[in-house]
Amino acid sequence: MSLKTKFHIIAIVTMAIWGTTFVSSKLLINAGLSPVEVLFYRFVIAYICFIPIAWKRLWADSFKDEMLLALAGLSGGSVYFLAENTALEKSMASNVSLLIATTPIFTMLFAKLFYNEPIRRRMVSGTMLALFGVSMVVFNGSFNAQLNPIGDMLALSASALWALYSIVLKKLGGRYSTMFITRKVFFYGLVSLVFFYPWFPINIDLQLLAQPVVYGNLLYLGLIASMLCYLLWNKVVDVIGATKSANYIYVNPMVTFITSAIVLSEEPTIMSFAGMVCIIIGVYVVEHRTN
Repeated sequence: MSLKTKFHIIAIVTMAIWGTTFVSSKLLINAGLSPVEVLFYRFVIAYICFIPIAWKRLWADSFKDEMLLALAGLSGGSVYFLAENTALEKSMASNVSLLIATTPIFTMLFAKLFYNEPIRRRMVSGTMLALFGVSMVVFNGSFNAQLNPIGDMLALSASALWALYSIVLKKLGGRYSTMFITRKVFFYGLVSLVFFYPWFPINIDLQLLAQPVVYGNLLYLGLIASMLCYLLWNKVVDVIGATKSANYIYVNPMVTFITSAIVLSEEPTIMSFAGMVCIIIGVYVVEHRTN
């Protein structure tokens, strides 16, 4: 098995884990945490775990690179999760999941804009097929979208932010270790929350945090979905590229659907399974073109 093949598998596993975070975050919000508190706790847990293993190097080689790391902390950290978690609070999880799945489209556009990467017909057709499959999985046979303009726009903004994050990683890749980049992402993600505090205050409620559903999901988001998965994903982008890796985001809604069926007792339908098939074929079409 080649190195790139291994990282394609890692990309699928990472996205599968992230696919469960929609349900996990929704449970925390329903329990009483605000979107910014969910972000704050998961990043604090991840950053504390990074201190003993990635503390030797503090700064990048240049001010420009340090600003790129700060941009990564915003686009892949604080601003991204504020947009996504607030969207989950205001809109249906299905809407958010579908709109987040537009990330590969933004990534292709940004790659063309910043790196002049070609956008080929097969890439577009595969992306459209996968996105169509996403809509089938997300709506699960019922096309009552119950639109919430603010929530849906926030979800779309989060999608564009994650695409920007992937492009920034590509810029930094090869010059800094994955461990260093990931630690800085969490650092700037946390520091930037200071600027949002007047609008999104953080209230530490120990009684709420002591609830098993709260601390259990926070530990999962902090240790697995943040610390481990960010390390894996940043390396994936470095090895197989921003555009290729972005297409694996279509795994997200499939796993979200399965997790919702288990946790929330939602029954699957024939349309949802057909959507999964479209997603798999669409991703294959894109990857087959680029391999």
